Amino acid sequence: MGSPTSLAVATIFVAVIMLYESNAQLNATFYGDTCSNASTIVRNAVQQALQSDSRIGASLIRLHFHDCFVNGCDGSILLDRGGSITQSEKDAAPNTNSTRGFDVVDNIKAALESSCPSVVSCADILALAAEASVSLSGGPTWNVLLGRRDSLTANQAGANTSIPSPVEGLSNITSKFSAVGLDTNDLVALSGAHTFGRAQCRLFIGRLYNFNGTGNPDPTINSTYLTTLQQTCPQNGDGTVLANLDPTTPDSFDNGYFTNLQNNQGLLQSDQELFSTAGASTVSIVNSFSSNQTAFFERFAQSMINMGNISPLTGTNGEIRSDCKKVNGG
Repeated sequence: MGSPTSLAVATIFVAVIMLYESNAQLNATFYGDTCSNASTIVRNAVQQALQSDSRIGASLIRLHFHDCFVNGCDGSILLDRGGSITQSEKDAAPNTNSTRGFDVVDNIKAALESSCPSVVSCADILALAAEASVSLSGGPTWNVLLGRRDSLTANQAGANTSIPSPVEGLSNITSKFSAVGLDTNDLVALSGAHTFGRAQCRLFIGRLYNFNGTGNPDPTINSTYLTTLQQTCPQNGDGTVLANLDPTTPDSFDNGYFTNLQNNQGLLQSDQELFSTAGASTVSIVNSFSSNQTAFFERFAQSMINMGNISPLTGTNGEIRSDCKKVNGG
């Protein structure tokens, strides 16, 4: 047997190795030897998609967001109903007739399978596509941590309860972020993704005519903006009509979203409450990001990494799907 000292040193050494491995399960060079061009393939596909669909960047980052908030970043949102998947997250209330971009994910997966078969997970595709969508739209770039594996199951019930809603109050949304290990800085920064993309009238129509049963519009909406939105979304009109989340620079990733909030031009209730909730700790963060785009970009990149770290499947857990829509052999 070794001496107590050598045993103690060995124990510390093993503990350090285990700590290193747990932190290194996701890393930026995970595919360095097995699919070194993975990020380039994803970026090229997103760039091509943006040429014909200015919304697609926002749609792709939303897939990653809605994936990570349900059982972690495991690609479960991509699974269709069928075989062992009896209920799809695509059919959950926050996603049905709303989430989009699945065809682009399939195109990316096909390109990756052609270049390096059975290597890059669908969960990692969502993380890479989110970064590409932001940076190609004028936003920050960051080193995406990789090495996630794909789930064998979906959780429709979890999608219905865990994903923040555009008509929820700030305290509820804060709780949902906290439940996955994200703080108030993450909440405000990640909400800034609404600097591009669209939302359907049905998601904010209540603010325009009958806010919380008052029979009146939400008093926090700028009156000129309210008139514009009422023209876009008439009462009893088509709830699927789209409005820009950012009325000033709708397709650019910038800090204009936060200036909009200061001007009472947040489209969704969940947006405006970040600034209009009296005494909320989010107000000073909105002000900071509005006055300093660099501060927003740096925090957004860090918060995307934080979100991407939510409960990934690694090692031998899960699988690498060959088709993002179904489990292997399913």
